[in-house]
Amino acid sequence: MIMTEKSLQSEIKKRVLVLDGAMGTMIQRYNLREEDFRGEMFASHPGLLKGNNDLLCLTRPDVISAIHRKYLEAGADIIETNTFSSTRVSMADYGVEDYVPQMNRAAVRIARTLADEYTAANLSRPRFVVGSVGPTNKSCSISPDIENPALRSITFDELSEAYYEQMVILIEEGVDGILIETIFDTLNAKAAAFAAERAMKDVGRKVPLMLSVTIANSGGRTLSGQTLEAFCASVSNFDIFSVGLNCSFGAAQMKPFIRRLASIAPYYISAYPNAGLPDEMGRYLQTPEMMLEEVKDLILGGMVNIIGGCCGTTDEHIRKYSEIIDQARPHVPVAAPGHLVLSGLDSIDIVPENNFINIGERCNVAGSRKFLRLIREKNYDEALSIAREQVESGAQILDVNMDDGMLEVRDEMVNFLNLVASDPDISRVPVMIDSSRWDVIEAGLKCLQGKSVVNSISLKEGEDEFVRKARFIMDYGASVVVMAFDEKGQADTFERKIEVCRRAYDILVNRVGMKPYNIIFDPNILAIGTGIREHDSYALDFIRAAEWIHNNLPGASISGGVSNLSFSFRGNNFIREALHAVFLHHAIMAGMNMGIVNPYSSVRYTDLSERELSVLEDFIFNRRSDALADVMALAGHEVNAGNDSRNAWRQLSVDERLSYSLQNGITDHIEEDIKEALALYPDPVQIIEKPLMNGMNIVGDLFAKGKMFLPQVVKTARTMKKAVNILQPYIEQNRTSSATSSGKVLLATVKGDVHDIGKNIVSVVMACNSFEIIDLGVMVPAEDIVRAAIDNKVDAVGLSGLITPSLDEMINVVSLMEAAGLRIPVLIGGATTSMRHTAIKIAPHYSGPVVYVRDASQNVPVLKKLLDKSLSEHFIREINDEYLKLRTNLADNSEGVLSLQEARKRKPDFFS
Repeated sequence: MIMTEKSLQSEIKKRVLVLDGAMGTMIQRYNLREEDFRGEMFASHPGLLKGNNDLLCLTRPDVISAIHRKYLEAGADIIETNTFSSTRVSMADYGVEDYVPQMNRAAVRIARTLADEYTAANLSRPRFVVGSVGPTNKSCSISPDIENPALRSITFDELSEAYYEQMVILIEEGVDGILIETIFDTLNAKAAAFAAERAMKDVGRKVPLMLSVTIANSGGRTLSGQTLEAFCASVSNFDIFSVGLNCSFGAAQMKPFIRRLASIAPYYISAYPNAGLPDEMGRYLQTPEMMLEEVKDLILGGMVNIIGGCCGTTDEHIRKYSEIIDQARPHVPVAAPGHLVLSGLDSIDIVPENNFINIGERCNVAGSRKFLRLIREKNYDEALSIAREQVESGAQILDVNMDDGMLEVRDEMVNFLNLVASDPDISRVPVMIDSSRWDVIEAGLKCLQGKSVVNSISLKEGEDEFVRKARFIMDYGASVVVMAFDEKGQADTFERKIEVCRRAYDILVNRVGMKPYNIIFDPNILAIGTGIREHDSYALDFIRAAEWIHNNLPGASISGGVSNLSFSFRGNNFIREALHAVFLHHAIMAGMNMGIVNPYSSVRYTDLSERELSVLEDFIFNRRSDALADVMALAGHEVNAGNDSRNAWRQLSVDERLSYSLQNGITDHIEEDIKEALALYPDPVQIIEKPLMNGMNIVGDLFAKGKMFLPQVVKTARTMKKAVNILQPYIEQNRTSSATSSGKVLLATVKGDVHDIGKNIVSVVMACNSFEIIDLGVMVPAEDIVRAAIDNKVDAVGLSGLITPSLDEMINVVSLMEAAGLRIPVLIGGATTSMRHTAIKIAPHYSGPVVYVRDASQNVPVLKKLLDKSLSEHFIREINDEYLKLRTNLADNSEGVLSLQEARKRKPDFFS
């Protein structure tokens, strides 16, 4: 191996590197026969070997060597070893798995010899060899049997061992990097990355770890269902050098996804597309000249650091890159997110300062008798329905616990997690693997392709065991809940809580090397009201500890099992839920940003009277020695009063009752109240626009102020949906046959966001006002929004988003609309949006009207003004004047003007 100071790591900082093209395409040109694949070594082998391209490293090394030389002559800086399938898993199909070591060793030596030859000829331009590692023909996440979704054709351990065998040889023989490519299942990729890091450690040589994903369709997901954001979260614990895309698409179709990947992945970016899309015969007909034209934007646009070719590409395709490679602008990796990002099929950003994250608690055999019974009875379909219902009710993380003495705990955890992985409605959210048994946690981590949470580890067994488990969790790509226990036992007082958490944080960050945001502290929510005086400060001590952790252990999250607080009041659901609501209100303000809670809770902080709040807050904050007696009296009053005190709202007017039902997610009386309201409103649409929307507006305000949580908002949205379904026949009946469309509106929740509550309400209100609605759903890429707007000739576009990253994606959408020449109105709405952000950040990227709409009831009047030629000019002028006032608060307004100019250059690929 030529020794040079220049490495892959140093060269990639200077220029865009050229990767070789397809090995298989080049091999096909040689028209090899069965005899070529057999050679003398396999002359008597019983099975057919033709098509086993990796075997040619042993039987026709001259062919492989000649192909490498052609790519090097064409200008490739990096060549891949011919080892895409050189694992025991893949070679078992041909019956030659025992030759895997020889195949890998020969492949590296062939490529290494040629790369060193070309480096020696020009030391200023070194050539590199990366070990090609394919996905194999098996999946750790997808069942091979449609009738048995929990079945897997291979385990994580089996696949990882096969990869390890291959990678040890690749590293020993001198590759400059490991390229895990054509990733279709992230769990396979995690097994490979885990094996690579283990192999590097055992060989004593560290090389760059490169990942390349293949996406299954224009939706931008892998075959196993993950988004690119979710994939990046899943592998974020590994020491990644580069990520990229290969296969599936030609350069034109790949560009939007490379652009997206480059904007989110804190690594170098690679791209090696196919030579266009295959024809009906599977042939790639794109010429080198055609491919260069399509790949030009990737090379010159600052989107990539490595560019090459996949299926259908040859040395002629790669040679074309040399015409423009000197003009290439290397991509500068973006900064890594400074907060925790978890993932199932979708990703979720967990920022301590943002809204509270709800962890669903009902898939826990220790906390749900029904779930335990279903698991014991092997009634997995119904058990899954509990998981699904939690996700639908707003659980953003799913806690799964199988710890029961009568269960085969490890087997049940693996089986259930495999079933969850096979249900896209459930597996879109991350999983919290919850067990007191370490072997169960280990097994669970090997089932999940997403970035999960381990619940939990602690210092109770000493530092060495704590460190061992923490490193294991890091190696398997998860984050961790750290319980406030140490060798002395459970931390119950404020002083003990912060002592244990400070020590654990220091060990994890400084000794283990864990990112602070991968740490979730659970400072122990303990029961109050037990009658033992020492327990009276437990709630206050947790809240104080949460505030201390938030202020002194930067990056860490704070969680807890909220139901523990009220064990003393089992049997009185109102008091339990009221205690939880008051406790959460104050704990969240102190810094608690996630918790295991009941998503079906019907009592909110704002529901409670001043007397109830006073009693419960005195109790939680241990302000008075007799506070428990007052709570008991309150509990007794609630029991004696039955439902009377809670049903006082039934004496309100029908408008107030409907509004109350919406606010509280109560559907019991919705039908009778709507029928009563129909007698008061000649137009049934007015029931939606007035009492129902009044309720939803109050919900929106409470959510924005942090006084309602997502599960409660979901309940209100379901109530709204039920109300609209009841009204729909009356609305249709009330419409005249002469009614004409008010306009065609496209609605979408932007890419990266799965929330559609507000958008669905907007859709209902608009449809009731004769607007024709095209709803693209959630997680909609910018390109799809723009394409649909043009194809459907819509009059306006409505963009919705609930989370902070949605704001950046809205900028991306209007930028592409600008580049496409659209000037139709854009309505901006959702929990994180604001007039100020719309004026300063979004509107400057678009020449057409961009209007912030605070709630669903405003959309119709706003749209009618925008689409009425006699009103629009004056209305748009008013909006622009208001935006200008907001912008003048900035010291420099040039950003907006430059953004608009830049947006016009960003012509979407499908308009080329």
